[in-house]
Amino acid sequence: MPYARVVKWEGGSADAIRQSIERIQQDAQSGPPEGVPSTGITFLTDPDAGRVIAIGLFETEEDLRKGHETLEQMSPPVDMGRRVAVETYEVAADIRLR
Repeated sequence: MPYARVVKWEGGSADAIRQSIERIQQDAQSGPPEGVPSTGITFLTDPDAGRVIAIGLFETEEDLRKGHETLEQMSPPVDMGRRVAVETYEVAADIRLR
């Protein structure tokens, strides 16, 4: 069963959020950071309200644990605001429609 790590930030400036997401997209072209066995990540942003949600996906609970430990040691490349929550979930359904 896949797992998700959900992180929420609030209070970031619109420009800082946009710059951070742009940098993350550039860095992601070479794959996930070392020590983060993630299968993907989705960022939801509301720059004008200063809010960001990051959803990282992991194949196993062990991968989630390893990724969480590594990510806890990292910082976003630009200040996205104050991190207000880190939560983990089992992915019960992943439905993608085109």
